[in-house]
Amino acid sequence: MDDFENQIYSQIAQIPLGKVSTYGDIARYAGFPGYARHVGRLLGQLPEGSTLPWFRVINSQGKISQQGEDFLRQRQCLISDGIEVSSTGRVSLRRYRWDGFPEH
Repeated sequence: MDDFENQIYSQIAQIPLGKVSTYGDIARYAGFPGYARHVGRLLGQLPEGSTLPWFRVINSQGKISQQGEDFLRQRQCLISDGIEVSSTGRVSLRRYRWDGFPEH
């Protein structure tokens, strides 16, 4: 695994329960500003059963980017985390966005 992957996975692992982050935020926090699409691609390659909280990462408009069954699975995971998600997959970034700092 290269440094980019390690940094991205490390940031995603820190997103606390009940919070979300965007692909762009994760890239920026990991030291790779402008690499939002790379973050999305990397998450798309996660093996089934990964314990990484991938579902806490959404797009910059505050919406789930997945479609079909993956959309439903991500939406349900977020709801189980206590996050309000509309039927169209929208999450209030103002309310739920993680600031990138570990919780104490």
